[in-house]
Amino acid sequence: MMVPVGTQLETLSPAELPAEPVAPPPAAEDQPRQPEGPNRLIHATRAQRIGAVVALLVVTWLALQLFASVLLPFVAAAGIAYVLDPPTSRLVRLGMPRGAAALLMLLALIAAALLFALLLYPLILAQIGILVSRVPEYVRLLQGWANQEIVHLQESFGSDVVNDKLRDLVSSQAGSMLSFFAGALSRVIGGGFALFNVLTLLVVTPVVAFYLLRDWPKLVAMIDSWLPQRYAAVIRAQVREVDRILSAWVRGQALCCVLLAAYYIVALSLAGLDLGLIVGLAAGILSFIPYVGSITGGVTAIGLALAQFPNWRSVIVIAGILVVGQILEGYVIYPRFLGDRVELSAVWVIFALFAGGAAFGFLGVMLAVPVAATIGVLCRFWLRRYLSSPLYLDPPNRPAAG
Repeated sequence: MMVPVGTQLETLSPAELPAEPVAPPPAAEDQPRQPEGPNRLIHATRAQRIGAVVALLVVTWLALQLFASVLLPFVAAAGIAYVLDPPTSRLVRLGMPRGAAALLMLLALIAAALLFALLLYPLILAQIGILVSRVPEYVRLLQGWANQEIVHLQESFGSDVVNDKLRDLVSSQAGSMLSFFAGALSRVIGGGFALFNVLTLLVVTPVVAFYLLRDWPKLVAMIDSWLPQRYAAVIRAQVREVDRILSAWVRGQALCCVLLAAYYIVALSLAGLDLGLIVGLAAGILSFIPYVGSITGGVTAIGLALAQFPNWRSVIVIAGILVVGQILEGYVIYPRFLGDRVELSAVWVIFALFAGGAAFGFLGVMLAVPVAATIGVLCRFWLRRYLSSPLYLDPPNRPAAG
């Protein structure tokens, strides 16, 4: 018998009533998984992250303080491996084994250094001998110039203001100062050669550089695997930026130093300056420190020209060579090989070099530019984060309209 639907539901017992539709349980893959036991993920707190960074910086600082005296060949080897890695990688892409490519590039670098030493070392020693032999003459000329200036001051201001004792004192101190600078130069040269001893030059640095260059991709991959997974992408991006700036600075600065040294050596030697080789070489090498190479080379060249040439015409020629060198450096060489790719200001580089030298000596000078480039990249990254954060974008509270 057919029963209407309304009455059929009313006559059924509660146990016979159909149950309300229940949503099916979520699938296993839709549920968030929380591993239990030793595999459970534990999120690091902000204090732990800050503590890890501080601990890393402290350990690095202590290692530099404790082992600075023995780290120099290893840091030099790491720098050589970093510079030679791009051409070595090109040889590997052409089909050469990594070990053979690393050995070939290192042998080429050693051959170039030996050729440079064989060609220029005798000339440099000869000019250093000329400089040492002429120090007494330079002392005499400096004393004569000081006496003339004192006499001129006596005639202008009277003997009561500038007396004979002051003249004798200035004359003697001028000679003492020049002798001090000559002795300091010899000590610096001797200390530099003692620093790079035979064992370091011939054994330690080339061997370490070869192994680092051969295993460079493995070392990079190993360090990359140690990065914290949460920040790995950000760290890789900043490291690539540091690598871009640092590689551009190293290549561009090396070319600039070579070109400036070649120009000053050739021009000053053709102008007849006796110590043109040493002055030009020093000005070119020191040009990696902004303004230091040009100022040092200019002052030295002008002083030697005044002592050597009897007329002003030759001195003006030397001054013209220095002015042309500054024009080439500022408007041709540096814009062409460095330009805006190297985001390192001159003041920041000078401060980094002097701070590194004061803290760790020559090792600090070698580490100064990489550390400066890294700090610059991190500062720009944090500045971008700050400018896009609520700390900067949060508008000031405006008083309510009365």
